[in-house]
Amino acid sequence: MAIPWLSALKVIPWGDVMSHAPSVLQKARDLMDRRREDVAPQPMATPNVHDDVPSLGELKNRLLTAHVQIDALQQRQSQLTQTVAELAEQNAALVSAVSGLRQTLRLLVGGLVLAFVG
Repeated sequence: MAIPWLSALKVIPWGDVMSHAPSVLQKARDLMDRRREDVAPQPMATPNVHDDVPSLGELKNRLLTAHVQIDALQQRQSQLTQTVAELAEQNAALVSAVSGLRQTLRLLVGGLVLAFVG
């Protein structure tokens, strides 16, 4: 089972991945900031000009606007939850790959010690 991981880890250019990581992180932050600017929060309550009681139609419009905003927030939350779950899976895969590499390294060091002793 460790053989496919080892071959997959050998194929990945880790130097390039590590050198590009800061720029990828910066681009992701820029994208998140731009996304926040695009979706500016709209005030839920509008002040009444003459302290009049809002009409039923105005209340319905406010309610519809609130429902649209709630739906958008729920969709964004589900997307973020999915992203976090994917990152957790990738992190678990990396941890298992690193533990496999550590075990392989220990075996190799032990073999080298036995070879030099023998």
